[in-house]
Order: sequence, then C-alpha cells, then structure tokens
Amino acid sequence: MSTRDKLLVLGAGPIGLCVAKALKSHGIAYDQVDASDGIGGNWHHGVYEAAHIISSRRTTEFPDYPMPASFPDFPSRKNMLDYLNAYAQHFRLFDSIQLRQTVTSVAPLQNGTWRVRFGEEETRDYRGVIVCNGHHWNCRWPDYPGRITTEYIHSKDYVTPDQLRGKRVLVIGGGNSACDIVSEAARVGASAHLSLRRGYWFLPKVLFGRPTVELICPWIPLRAQRLLIRMALKVAVGNYRQYGLPPPDHKIFDHHPTISSEVLHYLRHGRITVHPDIQQFDGNTVEFIDGTRDPFDIVVAATGFHVSFPFLAPGLVPLKGPVAEVYGGMMTAEHRHLYIVGWMQPRYGFGPLIVPAADLLARIILSQERMRNPFGLILKRLGQKPAQTHLFDPNRTKLEIRLARPMLPIIRFVDRWMG
Repeated sequence: MSTRDKLLVLGAGPIGLCVAKALKSHGIAYDQVDASDGIGGNWHHGVYEAAHIISSRRTTEFPDYPMPASFPDFPSRKNMLDYLNAYAQHFRLFDSIQLRQTVTSVAPLQNGTWRVRFGEEETRDYRGVIVCNGHHWNCRWPDYPGRITTEYIHSKDYVTPDQLRGKRVLVIGGGNSACDIVSEAARVGASAHLSLRRGYWFLPKVLFGRPTVELICPWIPLRAQRLLIRMALKVAVGNYRQYGLPPPDHKIFDHHPTISSEVLHYLRHGRITVHPDIQQFDGNTVEFIDGTRDPFDIVVAATGFHVSFPFLAPGLVPLKGPVAEVYGGMMTAEHRHLYIVGWMQPRYGFGPLIVPAADLLARIILSQERMRNPFGLILKRLGQKPAQTHLFDPNRTKLEIRLARPMLPIIRFVDRWMG
C-alpha cells in the first residue's frame, strides 16, 4: 500500500502505542515511527533509573490490557517498559513500527496529503499525520543572572545516584522530578538543597492506606475534592511551615500537585534544606533572594519542558506557552488529517483516559474521510474555542469523550450544510 493511503503516527510512547492500537482496531492503515531505538517514549530514554510512576497502577494501566497483578502500586521504570512492550506485542503493533526514524519536517501539500521528511534525504507523502511526540524532551531552563562554573544539568540529564554521591547538591523546582532527585541527594549527597520560587501542594503518595490519586472519586465536585484533600493533609501531613516549605500560592489542582512521600520524610529529618528563588549565580556559589549564599558541586534544574513541534511547518499549530491552541484538544481549523495528541497533561495516569480518547480519534478520522471541511473548522464554526490550558481533569474529560461520540453524525451534517 502506498504511504499516500496511510496515516503516520509520529512517536511510539504510551500515547502513540494506544493511538496505533485504536487505528488498527478500526481498520485504518498507518505507519508508526520513533526516533529512538526502542518503544516506550520517555520511559525508554528519558527517565532516571530509580523512577517510579506517581500515579497508581490502576490509574495508569490501559483498561483493555491491565498491568500484571504482581506489579506494585507504583510501578518502576522497568515495570513500565516491560508493560508497554507487552502491550505492543499483545496487539501486534510492532509490525507497523519503524525505529530510529527521525522526522525533520512535516508540511501540507496542495493535493491534501502531507509530506514528511526523515533525516536529510528521505521523504514520504501521507494521507495524514498524528503527532504523539510527547512533552518531556525539550528542556526548559531557568534564566538567572551571573555565571555558573559548577556542574549544571537539567533533570533530563540525571540518570543515577552516582551523579550526586558525596556532592553538595542544589535542585531547582518543586515538581515530582525535583523531589525525587533532591530525596536521592539526601540519601547519597554531602548535602541536599531545594530552591522553590513559589509554594506548591505536596501530597504523600499514600493516604488512608490507598494511593492518593485513587481517593479522587469522579462523582465528587471539584470544590469538595479540594476540601477533602485539605482535610486529609491536615491530619496526615500537618502545616507545611513545619517542613520549612512556603504555603501554596494557588488552589489544589490549579497546577499539578507534587506527589512525594520521600521529600516530606527527609525534610522532617533535616536532610533537605529549603531555599527561596535564586537571585544570581556566582561561580560555584548560588545567592538566593533572601540574601543567603551557599556553594554547590552540582545544580540540577528540574524546571520542566517546553511543548514543542519543531518538525511542523511554521504556523501549523499555534503555541501559547505550554498550550497548543487546537480544537477538540487535537485539531486545527485549517487542515484535514493533522492531529496533535498527548500534549496535554492530566492530573494523574494516562491509561483510562487515552484509550477512549484514541478510540474517539479513530472515529473522527473515519468521519473526516466523509467530510469536505476540516473537522476542527466545524468545531470552530459551532462556537468551540481552542484549548486554553494544558492541564485537565481526567474524569471530566472522559465524560466529554462519551458525550462527543454521538455528536459525530451532527458534525457531518453541519459539514454538508456548510458545503
């Protein structure tokens, strides 16, 4: 079959694999490529050896292929890789996966197909492109004045505790990676320090004997969820100031909460020192905004990642900070068969959400084949606004997906009416 009759799935991480399975289930021809030498995305090439998921096994596994009962509540990097490889094997996805294929450009052609360049020379034309390139690869670095001469790495470059062993360690950031790394420094480093530019919500991984994320019931309104979590934290954690942490400057779930039992443990044991934001670098010394200064052997910037699609032709997908301004969470109003999937970040595990989302995507693709106008354009004409945030509530999104399926015939009717 010519590639012009196929879709291209770009990326073979968890999202790309689930999308590929949905396409296969609906009989949609596709190829799948990944720049790495193995599947699994960030779990294959982008996380440190000691990483475990912060969401639980139940909130992360694909509903149509549960994780083995022998897996712990919080599977490790190896567990995740074994699981994703088993998933791809079970649904026979490897037949369509091509590894070590770096996509350097994607651009629309006048005949409605998409030209995809691999490396510097090879090009192929596809009927459409589904971008599942993830969002944990384009490092975001903080911008501080001064010059730093000590070792300075991004959390993406952290692999093993040996990088921290016996060193004075400063970690910048308050997210999950920051807490994992500073906790590791508390175990093996000469000293462990954490710089926070604002207050975060720090939640233990387990509350009342269950993974914390599993306590969030979909039928409980968000305001009630926030109240219940605050009450539980008062009992299980107490006042953040007792840990040397600044109070949060936002409501729970307005930003990603940090889920870490270890960092709270080491803070109460005096193994981690908390600092405010950085004022400037000065050689191997860091000056903080409260005027304190400390020397460090290594500084780790756990400051997140940019949402980025460098291979897409300029202007194809408008970006506003971490938000891809697309309709229905994945489509532009100008083009057919260009889908941006997996760039958003749920509060917790991907499996129960991406399975129905990928199925809906396959149905949208089949509907698009019967339509004259881009699917995203119809959504725009019906008054839908492009995405406004990169964070979302999985339970609410699953409800929206269920409501969207019966809307597909209406979308096709509006397309015929528009002409």
